[in-house]
Amino acid sequence: MTKKEYKIHIIGAGISGLIAARVLENHGYHPIVIEATDRVGGRVKTDIVNGYQLDHGFQVLLTSYPAVQKHLDCDALELQSFLPGACIFKSNDQKTIGDPLRNLSLLIPTLKSGIGTFSDKLKILKLNQKLKKKTLEAIFLESEQTTLEYLQRLGFSNAMIKDFFKPFFSGIFLETELGTSSRMFEFVYKMFGEGHATIPKSGIEAIPKQLLSNLKTTKFNYNTKVESLKDGKIILENGTQLESHYTIVASEASGLVSKLKNQSIEWKSCTTLYFETDTRVINKRLIGLISKSGTLINNIFYNSSLESATTPLKEILSVTVIDRRGLSNESLIEAVRIELTELCGITATSFIKLYNIPRALPKLQDLKYEMMPSETRLTDHLFLAGDTQLNASLNAAMISGERAALGVIESITSIV
Repeated sequence: MTKKEYKIHIIGAGISGLIAARVLENHGYHPIVIEATDRVGGRVKTDIVNGYQLDHGFQVLLTSYPAVQKHLDCDALELQSFLPGACIFKSNDQKTIGDPLRNLSLLIPTLKSGIGTFSDKLKILKLNQKLKKKTLEAIFLESEQTTLEYLQRLGFSNAMIKDFFKPFFSGIFLETELGTSSRMFEFVYKMFGEGHATIPKSGIEAIPKQLLSNLKTTKFNYNTKVESLKDGKIILENGTQLESHYTIVASEASGLVSKLKNQSIEWKSCTTLYFETDTRVINKRLIGLISKSGTLINNIFYNSSLESATTPLKEILSVTVIDRRGLSNESLIEAVRIELTELCGITATSFIKLYNIPRALPKLQDLKYEMMPSETRLTDHLFLAGDTQLNASLNAAMISGERAALGVIESITSIV
């Protein structure tokens, strides 16, 4: 059988599935991607609404991710960078804290911010140096503790944890108690320190669109839902059965494979709301954080502070809510408006769109950075990909997609 004749299916056209397709293509195979929605991207998508670019959730691309440097053309994405810091709303005042070693304009505001003690700032410098020297492999070999325990053991003050670390990393981990593994904290903190947090000029969906544009021999079946999988067979929701020599599941697998029925993954959710405003209260390219405990709002960002492919008529503000407390959409919009006014001094907002994202990030234990291609194999003909296999990051999604494709190739070459 020639490489072209192998029926290799990939379930899911998210980042993992697209990377898997690319690796298979590079080795001469012609994979078939089955995607339940109308386009590629998975959780990485962008809509155009009233001339505004709205990402499905507040998402950033960290340029220091090794897999990003390997698989993406960052120049072609025209990445727009955030400043390395944050604007913190505390007690009806606005404070700026950042890394002056990476952007000198943040030096004076950080020193005058009153966020954290002088000792906290020394500890941050020490942490920066520690993680700069630490390899990613070493980070994921460390014993796990919660991020909160990790920060407390480093001696950071309760005020520094409350005012900066909790609101900033809660928005990344999508949980409010910093219960996420310290491995993930070190990994993300190191990646932030070694590169830039960015958004492509055309929105976050420019990433899967670029990966798609590089595929030449892959076939896509959109709006096609898979009901279940068996070795050598794919059963679609409409009853159609497809023969498959090898299948890579690059989406939630527990509902598709009988032996995984009791191993479903827990997911963290969030809600992102977009508003139109006349002016910006944050003048720099900084994320806004709320230091007050118990608020609905976790972070805000003026997407219009970055250059975009569209020309917005007014300022566009994204608001991230981690725990919506069971509020209806209408009640949530109104409650967020009140908090924007009372905590951030943002008034006269015009609501644009709300995104409920029930599966924003997988909730994982025993986080890993890397895996062998053979570790992606579930059965002789079934392989698993996706960030759920390693850690909740775009980097992990890319690595797992590549490893699953290599696992299929190893399996084929071992029997040829």
